[in-house]
Amino acid sequence: MDTGKNMMLINSAFQNVKSFSLISTNKDCPYIEALFDPSSQVLAVITKEKKSTFHMVAKLDPSGTPDGKKKERVQIQTYSEYYVTEETDIKNFIEIFAINSENFNYKEYIVNRNKVEVSKIITKA
Repeated sequence: MDTGKNMMLINSAFQNVKSFSLISTNKDCPYIEALFDPSSQVLAVITKEKKSTFHMVAKLDPSGTPDGKKKERVQIQTYSEYYVTEETDIKNFIEIFAINSENFNYKEYIVNRNKVEVSKIITKA
Protein backbone atom coordinates (compact mmCIF):
# COMPACT_ATOMS: atom_id res chain seq x y z
CA MET A 1 0.00 0.00 0.00
CA ASP A 2 1.37 3.40 -1.00
CA THR A 3 1.21 6.12 1.62
CA GLY A 4 0.11 9.53 0.47
CA LYS A 5 -1.59 11.37 -2.36
CA ASN A 6 -4.94 9.72 -1.63
CA MET A 7 -6.93 12.63 -0.18
CA MET A 8 -8.40 15.78 -1.70
CA LEU A 9 -8.62 19.24 -0.15
CA ILE A 10 -12.09 20.79 -0.25
CA ASN A 11 -13.68 24.00 1.02
CA SER A 12 -15.82 23.41 4.09
CA ALA A 13 -16.97 24.96 7.34
CA PHE A 14 -16.03 24.12 10.92
CA GLN A 15 -18.49 25.35 13.56
CA ASN A 16 -19.95 27.81 11.04
CA VAL A 17 -16.53 29.26 10.14
CA LYS A 18 -15.09 28.93 6.63
CA SER A 19 -12.38 26.29 6.60
CA PHE A 20 -11.04 23.30 4.65
CA SER A 21 -11.23 19.54 4.94
CA LEU A 22 -9.50 16.57 3.38
CA ILE A 23 -11.54 13.64 2.09
CA SER A 24 -10.27 10.25 0.97
CA THR A 25 -10.16 9.58 -2.76
CA ASN A 26 -9.66 5.82 -2.72
CA LYS A 27 -10.13 2.79 -0.50
CA ASP A 28 -6.41 2.53 0.31
CA CYS A 29 -6.42 5.83 2.20
CA PRO A 30 -5.86 5.15 5.93
CA TYR A 31 -8.07 8.12 6.89
CA ILE A 32 -11.77 8.83 6.56
CA GLU A 33 -11.34 12.60 6.66
CA ALA A 34 -9.41 15.46 8.20
CA LEU A 35 -11.06 18.65 9.47
CA PHE A 36 -9.28 21.94 10.16
CA ASP A 37 -10.53 24.04 13.09
CA PRO A 38 -9.57 27.66 12.33
CA SER A 39 -10.24 28.89 15.87
CA SER A 40 -7.76 26.51 17.51
CA GLN A 41 -5.58 25.97 14.41
CA VAL A 42 -5.82 22.18 14.81
CA LEU A 43 -6.21 19.55 12.10
CA ALA A 44 -8.36 16.66 13.37
CA VAL A 45 -7.60 13.47 11.43
CA ILE A 46 -10.11 10.59 11.63
CA THR A 47 -8.66 7.16 10.85
CA LYS A 48 -10.34 4.02 9.55
CA GLU A 49 -9.13 2.14 12.63
CA LYS A 50 -11.72 1.58 15.33
CA LYS A 51 -11.23 1.43 19.08
CA SER A 52 -13.49 0.58 22.00
CA THR A 53 -14.27 3.49 24.29
CA PHE A 54 -16.74 4.08 27.09
CA HIS A 55 -19.38 6.81 26.77
CA MET A 56 -22.23 7.94 28.99
CA VAL A 57 -25.47 7.62 27.03
CA ALA A 58 -29.12 8.05 27.87
CA LYS A 59 -30.61 4.94 29.45
CA LEU A 60 -33.51 3.55 27.42
CA ASP A 61 -36.75 2.12 28.74
CA PRO A 62 -38.05 -1.22 27.35
CA SER A 63 -39.71 0.58 24.41
CA GLY A 64 -36.42 2.23 23.38
CA THR A 65 -37.31 5.73 24.59
CA PRO A 66 -34.78 7.69 26.70
CA ASP A 67 -35.66 7.16 30.37
CA GLY A 68 -35.59 10.72 31.75
CA LYS A 69 -32.20 11.90 32.94
CA LYS A 70 -30.86 8.42 33.63
CA LYS A 71 -27.55 7.56 31.97
CA GLU A 72 -25.47 4.47 31.67
CA ARG A 73 -21.87 3.76 30.73
CA VAL A 74 -21.68 1.88 27.43
CA GLN A 75 -18.73 0.56 25.46
CA ILE A 76 -18.90 1.84 21.87
CA GLN A 77 -16.71 1.28 18.82
CA THR A 78 -15.43 4.67 17.58
CA TYR A 79 -12.89 5.73 14.99
CA SER A 80 -9.44 6.74 16.24
CA GLU A 81 -8.56 10.41 15.93
CA TYR A 82 -5.31 12.33 15.82
CA TYR A 83 -4.95 16.04 16.46
CA VAL A 84 -2.17 17.77 14.53
CA THR A 85 -1.33 21.01 16.34
CA GLU A 86 1.93 22.30 14.91
CA GLU A 87 1.76 24.40 11.74
CA THR A 88 4.68 22.62 10.08
CA ASP A 89 3.15 19.21 10.84
CA ILE A 90 -0.21 20.30 9.38
CA LYS A 91 1.51 21.51 6.20
CA ASN A 92 3.55 18.29 5.97
CA PHE A 93 0.43 16.14 6.35
CA ILE A 94 -1.32 18.08 3.60
CA GLU A 95 1.69 17.93 1.27
CA ILE A 96 1.96 14.15 1.77
CA PHE A 97 -1.73 13.25 1.46
CA ALA A 98 -3.51 15.90 -0.66
CA ILE A 99 -3.52 15.35 -4.41
CA ASN A 100 -4.41 19.01 -4.97
CA SER A 101 -2.13 20.74 -2.42
CA GLU A 102 -0.38 22.79 -5.12
CA ASN A 103 -3.53 24.49 -6.41
CA PHE A 104 -5.67 24.73 -3.24
CA ASN A 105 -4.98 27.73 -1.00
CA TYR A 106 -5.27 25.99 2.39
CA LYS A 107 -2.55 28.26 3.84
CA GLU A 108 -5.01 31.17 4.02
CA TYR A 109 -6.68 29.37 6.95
CA ILE A 110 -3.47 28.61 8.84
CA VAL A 111 -2.53 31.78 10.69
CA ASN A 112 -0.48 32.76 13.70
CA ARG A 113 -2.50 31.80 16.80
CA ASN A 114 -1.88 35.27 18.24
CA LYS A 115 -3.59 36.82 15.20
CA VAL A 116 -6.83 34.80 15.41
CA GLU A 117 -9.65 37.27 15.93
CA VAL A 118 -12.46 36.58 18.36
CA SER A 119 -15.91 37.07 16.88
CA LYS A 120 -17.49 40.40 17.86
CA ILE A 121 -20.87 38.64 17.90
CA ILE A 122 -19.98 36.52 20.94
CA THR A 123 -20.33 38.42 24.20
CA LYS A 124 -19.59 37.52 27.79
CA ALA A 125 -22.52 36.06 29.72
